Amino acid sequence: MTELFKYIGADEDVPAGDIGVGGREIGFLYGQYKRLTGLYEGVLTGKGLTYGGSLTRTEATGFGLVYITNEALKAHGKSFEGKRVVISGSGNVAIYAAEKATSLGATVVAMCDSNGYIYDANGVNLPVIHDIKEVRRARIKEYIDAVPSAEYHEGCSGIWTIPCDIALPCATQNEINEDSAKKLIENGCWLLAEGANMPSTLEAQEVYKKAGIIFLPAKAANAGGVGVSALEMSQNSLRLSWTFEEVDERLQGIMKSIFANISAAAKEYGENEDDYVTGANVAGFLKVATAMMAQGIV
Repeated sequence: MTELFKYIGADEDVPAGDIGVGGREIGFLYGQYKRLTGLYEGVLTGKGLTYGGSLTRTEATGFGLVYITNEALKAHGKSFEGKRVVISGSGNVAIYAAEKATSLGATVVAMCDSNGYIYDANGVNLPVIHDIKEVRRARIKEYIDAVPSAEYHEGCSGIWTIPCDIALPCATQNEINEDSAKKLIENGCWLLAEGANMPSTLEAQEVYKKAGIIFLPAKAANAGGVGVSALEMSQNSLRLSWTFEEVDERLQGIMKSIFANISAAAKEYGENEDDYVTGANVAGFLKVATAMMAQGIV
């Protein structure tokens, strides 16, 4: 931050946390920024609630992923109710995606960390996951100590061999390769939405395309975190603090709007109306291009 502070600011560039950079690290970074500049402003997001952070920020990416997935399901006359869901990862995105999907009637049957994965046919016990990962910061293999009926397997890639209706990769980039994508399809997966940043390789995406499954790419599906970062900045500028419910309602609105935009672009420009990859690319491009043209930039 001693070097970075020269290039960021509330009206210039606003970083946020990610893998390995959580609330503690954001706090240290923000403290140094404030010491160096003398400014108390919305320059970093994911801050603690005592110094300008926003409620729902921790849950935002996982909740947002489920909200946009739910919109896709509704567009196809379906819902989360009774669906078997596999979620990779066990950080904020995965945990809160699992929480929200479960609240909508889904059964989350598998989660993982970088060492291995758990399979619980009865549905993952989320309080146990919270305790292991958020309280004790332990490895997910300890889940079977609390839930002996579950299975633990070394190696996280095996999670994609578990039969499911919906897959939500929420761990890291390139975690689903061509072989894993094929196994998912063979075992009944018909919808995949990306909670991590680009978790599917290009080869995996080709498998989804050929199989004709519903596929929501990361640039749209995991926008909830960025969306609530913007809401955190708004609260900082207004010197206000919104309730969890207020932020969550705005998050739902953001994700519904994103789905409406990519769906409309897919229908107009895609190979078919479910081509959400083209929809996301075109919708994003048009937003930037339209703004540029309006400002006389050609």
